[in-house]
Amino acid sequence: MAKIAYVLLCHKDPDAIIEQAERLTAVGDYIAIHFDARSPEADFDRIRQALRDNPHVCFAHKRIKCGWGEWSLVEATLKALESAVAAFPQATHFYMVSGDCMAIKTAEYAHRLLDARDCDYIESFDFFQSDWIKTGMKEDRLIYRHVFNERTQKRLFELSHRLQKRFGLRRSPPEDLQIQIGSQWWCLRRRTIEWLLDFIRKRRDVVRFFRTTWIPDETFFQTLVRHLVPSAEIECRTLTFLMFSDYGMPVQFYNDHYDLLLGQDFLFARKISPEAEELKARLGALYAAENVEFQISDEGRNLYSFLTQRGRVGLRFAPRFWETEGTLGRDRELLIITCKKWHVAKRLIAKLREMSNIPALAYLFDEEGTEMPALGGIEKTIWKRTRHRRALVRMLFDYYETDRMVICLDPSAFDLMQDFSSDRSVTRILQIDCTFDDAYLIGHAERIGLAGPQTSQSALDSILPTIRNDIQFETDRIRDVGFTHYGLIRDGDTDEQIADQLIPFLGVDRDTALALARTEHLFAD
Repeated sequence: MAKIAYVLLCHKDPDAIIEQAERLTAVGDYIAIHFDARSPEADFDRIRQALRDNPHVCFAHKRIKCGWGEWSLVEATLKALESAVAAFPQATHFYMVSGDCMAIKTAEYAHRLLDARDCDYIESFDFFQSDWIKTGMKEDRLIYRHVFNERTQKRLFELSHRLQKRFGLRRSPPEDLQIQIGSQWWCLRRRTIEWLLDFIRKRRDVVRFFRTTWIPDETFFQTLVRHLVPSAEIECRTLTFLMFSDYGMPVQFYNDHYDLLLGQDFLFARKISPEAEELKARLGALYAAENVEFQISDEGRNLYSFLTQRGRVGLRFAPRFWETEGTLGRDRELLIITCKKWHVAKRLIAKLREMSNIPALAYLFDEEGTEMPALGGIEKTIWKRTRHRRALVRMLFDYYETDRMVICLDPSAFDLMQDFSSDRSVTRILQIDCTFDDAYLIGHAERIGLAGPQTSQSALDSILPTIRNDIQFETDRIRDVGFTHYGLIRDGDTDEQIADQLIPFLGVDRDTALALARTEHLFAD
């Protein structure tokens, strides 16, 4: 059975480190601790004294002064690994953690997962071909030498970088290595660790190269494991659940994230907020628990993206000039139906097509498969349609040879509504408000990837209020902005009330408006 030796890099909070070591070793696993040499000696002595009688604990044989982005983090890890390999001959796996990590599965679950497949768990993507690095320095991390710390010696870091570029002082990685990149939170088998330590003893040139790369903890182990281990024995993923904000900062987890964390397909989570005392207590008791069943829903990242990456008022970049230039035409009318329940809007425009010659398109900025005429390629993808929104709609007016056209938009497409409303043409907006019961919201969560068939009821209970509030936010935002030509119909309105809104919106007579209002099963789910 798997026996895990945790490799803990830490620099603060000695009490938490002691608790973490005691929790992880209570079930028979091991831990090797590296405590930053920049931290107080008294704190380190306190940790050593508290754990000195625990045979499942060892310490790195040398403490390193660590700095973010430096080789020192890799060196500290290697010192802890060397001590762990010597101290724990029964350890089968070595798992990298920090003081901000906590287990979100039981030891039983972790051991079963590691026993199920003989492989190493580490992210390792091609450094040059992948898009793992989203922003900032990429190739320059490797081809120039970095001896100053960007955070603490910023001016020297930038000066050194500029001078090397000016004088062409480039270098190449070792020829036999294909540089990889990935998360620094890995779990490697004992054989892999032994191969790696033996490799760097023989290849000092490799160590010299990585010693002056920038952020080597994201490339050193990732490159060497891929170099030493057959690809079939590498699971290119981390077992630690972590997320980053748009600004590259780690997302922190709080007390109300307990059920969400347990539903993720990972063994640990990072970062647990220091203030989340209840969460830490519940997770602390979890690792040693027995016979716990986990329902994996894995909706964490989707939920975070849903909440933060769709944009809110004032939190996104202004439209680019190519999105706002041009006009639909001074004498044209764009009629926008916005409804969260897409099938309701689709039923209404299907009936409209039967009763009038007004062109009506469904959710062309939301659904890739929306039926559209060929317009030379601009219609091929949602990205193209949205980027060239005015050009697309202008071409549709031309194609249908009309000055009045209906399109449907999801209420989240607020920026499109504002953009079209600012055009010199006339834009009319009809908002359809629907009721949302829990069954519909659960189905909606599954459709957009926030939940799945295995999502626990407790996880659903935490997701549904979020979705309901988000829908209400979108609805209120449209209603409150004060569009010049705006109408509203609600699920529950009488046929006459609906017709009263359709007449000015569509410019149809009352009989036609009443017939549309009486569309069969208009609001049915």
